[in-house]
Amino acid sequence: MRRPKPLFSLRYRFGEYCMRGFLELFPHLPPRLLEAVVDCSARATFVLLRKHRKRMEETLLTVTGAEIGDANNRNRLLRRAWRNFGRSGYETARALFSSREQIRSMVQLEGEEHLRQALEKGKGVIALSAHLGNFTMIGPRLAAEGHSFNALVKQPRDRRFAQMNDEYRMKVGVKTISAKPRRTSVQQMLRALRRNEIVLVVSDEFKGGGVEVEFLGRTAPAPRGPITLALRTGAPILPMFVTRDDQDRLTLSISPEVELIKTRDRKTAIAVNVATISRVLDAMVRRYPDQWSWLGFRENGTPEEESSSFETSVPEQENEPLP
Repeated sequence: MRRPKPLFSLRYRFGEYCMRGFLELFPHLPPRLLEAVVDCSARATFVLLRKHRKRMEETLLTVTGAEIGDANNRNRLLRRAWRNFGRSGYETARALFSSREQIRSMVQLEGEEHLRQALEKGKGVIALSAHLGNFTMIGPRLAAEGHSFNALVKQPRDRRFAQMNDEYRMKVGVKTISAKPRRTSVQQMLRALRRNEIVLVVSDEFKGGGVEVEFLGRTAPAPRGPITLALRTGAPILPMFVTRDDQDRLTLSISPEVELIKTRDRKTAIAVNVATISRVLDAMVRRYPDQWSWLGFRENGTPEEESSSFETSVPEQENEPLP
């Protein structure tokens, strides 16, 4: 059921003013005070937002199965995941007021040689990631190294709120490609790749219309857009994840190019390769269960209508003209 338009707009205006107000105060407040506020807010919302906490717990059980049978251990993992989500927001806000050198010091970089080797091909790079760790810091960290970076974003329906987010991303060197309208987003991605730039696609949003794969021990429809884009352009796919250690130190790890299977049977090639990248995502979620954004994955495989995720849907027709 759609919300009445006045209430819908009011919700976004409230969010916009809160965000702008917070970011106006942010550079004037001591970091320790900000961190304390973030931690307190995480504890309070963990108690108050019961619906979201319940959904997070259901997904946690899907990932861990019988490995965490004790309720206390499960609750500690839930609290860690919730707290990590809040920390990621704080770190992203901090990047807005940081120099390139400061952003480099915030996030350690591993595997940049894989990125440079991929860019030497001159076909751009598709950065594959998930709602895991502080994924919003992938772009700022690579932009701080001088790389041209684009993020494919599923925009909120309120244009003014979306524009505000685009402006904040641009402050840290991240260009936005809106997932809609679909044809325009495809054209922008193709242009970015032809300029030998990086395009980030966060691909752990599973919903109808994708390729059926095994993910977290069950069958789910995985998005095929990254594979279709790679097969069409020849751009290499590199998994990239920003994870945190027990001291809250962030590391951006870039893996070698995913080896894709190429056959004349396009549907088979897409199905096999989608399964390959889904296994990459599956392995990372299982490795860092307390750093995955559980809210992006529902029990029936259907995301929230207002998901903040990234997605891509690229036409498969070979004869569609390039921009």
